[in-house]
Amino acid sequence: MSRVLAATRVQLISWPAMVSWPWGILASSFLINLAVFALIADEMPDDPRTGGLVSIYVVVMIGAAQTITQFFPFSLGLSLTRRTFYAATSLLLVAESLVFGVLLYLCSLAERATDGWGLSLGFFVMPFMQNDNPLAQILIFTVPFIVLGYIGMFAALVLKRWGVGGLYLLSIVLLLLLGLLAVLVTWQHWWPAVGRWFADQSALALFAGWPALLALLLAGAGQLLMRRTTA
Repeated sequence: MSRVLAATRVQLISWPAMVSWPWGILASSFLINLAVFALIADEMPDDPRTGGLVSIYVVVMIGAAQTITQFFPFSLGLSLTRRTFYAATSLLLVAESLVFGVLLYLCSLAERATDGWGLSLGFFVMPFMQNDNPLAQILIFTVPFIVLGYIGMFAALVLKRWGVGGLYLLSIVLLLLLGLLAVLVTWQHWWPAVGRWFADQSALALFAGWPALLALLLAGAGQLLMRRTTA
């Protein structure tokens, strides 16, 4: 455990970038949305919503991928094992996600307290992501960070293992699988049932429960791939 914590401290060398880039881009997205909706306040619909919140999740995913591409070779040079490095990276991802989830929850409280920043604007508070329980709401904000982080790490490991060609091949396979699944659902006329299934799920299940299972699968797949990946 001490070596895992030591490996985590190595990665924390870049903590200013880990914090400034995601929140800087989110702040930019927020200010742009705020300015746009303020200008069209007389024309916008009731309780407008914006998808600008997704920006911070995308940046965290890219940051997780860069952790593999930038720190993995350096960590091996420090005689850290692949298992130790992966455990440290996972620990840091979960901790970062939890901190960001709490901060987003605090931002959502501020948005509610100010009636959507005086514009009834929903930037941090999305109806389909809301839960009255504070802990559940924090999990709803947190778990997607973890899932996307593992997606970024897995993609980076594929890139390290098989190069750009491997990453393209993985993308093609995923697109084909999703396409075949869509064809099957259409052929069997399952779309109404699929829609009902999603409608019956709570926000906690959709954004924390099921994604947590996906995160575990991605974590295991990444661990297996890490064993055969070279710097």
